[in-house]
Amino acid sequence: MRPKSKKARFLWIPIAWILAATLISGCAHLERQPEPVNEAQILLEFFENERDYLHEGGSFVITAQSLRTNLLTKPDKQYLIDIRSPEAFARGHIKGSVHVDIHEVYNHIKKIDAASYENIVLICFAGQATGYQASLLRAAGYDNVVSLKYGIASWHHVFAEESWLRNISSARIPEFVHTESPPKNPQAPLPRLNTGKSDPEEILEARLEKLFEEGFGPVMISQCCLFHDWYANGGYYVINYWTPDLYRKQGHIPGAVSYPPGDQPFKSENDLFTLSTEIPNVIYCFTGQTSAYIAGYLRILGYDARSILFGANSMIYDRMRDNKVPNTFLPDKEIMNYEYVSGQ
Repeated sequence: MRPKSKKARFLWIPIAWILAATLISGCAHLERQPEPVNEAQILLEFFENERDYLHEGGSFVITAQSLRTNLLTKPDKQYLIDIRSPEAFARGHIKGSVHVDIHEVYNHIKKIDAASYENIVLICFAGQATGYQASLLRAAGYDNVVSLKYGIASWHHVFAEESWLRNISSARIPEFVHTESPPKNPQAPLPRLNTGKSDPEEILEARLEKLFEEGFGPVMISQCCLFHDWYANGGYYVINYWTPDLYRKQGHIPGAVSYPPGDQPFKSENDLFTLSTEIPNVIYCFTGQTSAYIAGYLRILGYDARSILFGANSMIYDRMRDNKVPNTFLPDKEIMNYEYVSGQ
């Protein structure tokens, strides 16, 4: 075989340069690829640095007594939204309430002059669905949104018969235990969100639209379903949101991990990262209202957070009543029997 000519060898040199330049350019292009946006981290920093409503937003509930006083003394400063079914609303509601479908509350509030009201009061059957929605709306910046404590059940006995009076129970007293709290999970990364946004308020808007569309159904879990499903397959990370003293003295769901309110456990500097991203996080308080409120915050961040309906009142009611535990639903104390109206 004849050796290549000098001319042929020189032709190979620029070709080699072109190939090398192409490879270098390609590698540089690969190096310039941006890192994926961690949307949950962006949201978390926004909440903790600019809108920490979960820890600094004040009470998210209003009692029937306070609402009644406000309606008598400054009615123009109260805006009442009832999210129960149209049939329940027609049977009876607080005078001046407007009926809004549960999925449309966010869109409805955007259309009113929300800042002109002292209170935007959300009303449901038992105060749990509205506790959840109050959390979502405060996340959106509506810090004057409150939930009627115990729902419309606190307004009149006829409404309490449809919710609270049907659900207080002591059925789980034999199963509650007085053991020390199991350890929390090891810390893990935040859930992944994929709204396609990078601005915190745009991410938040996308999350709120999705969560209002889903409604309260994915959030609520009854105590009977919890005990049945959990004992069957261990598929929940159960969180007790009481003081350590009440956790020990009143007992707790077997395996429930103590996350005391005083520790502000859902801050990133504390125990937020110990929540599960693999299985649902089931939170319980005494009434199901605070746990629903917390679940709203956690679901915005992407956690599968759920709330036990009616809280400990649905599991150890007699023990709570006998020991004068705070937020025990006492009919004689909590049901006010104020007037109401019927019709659309």
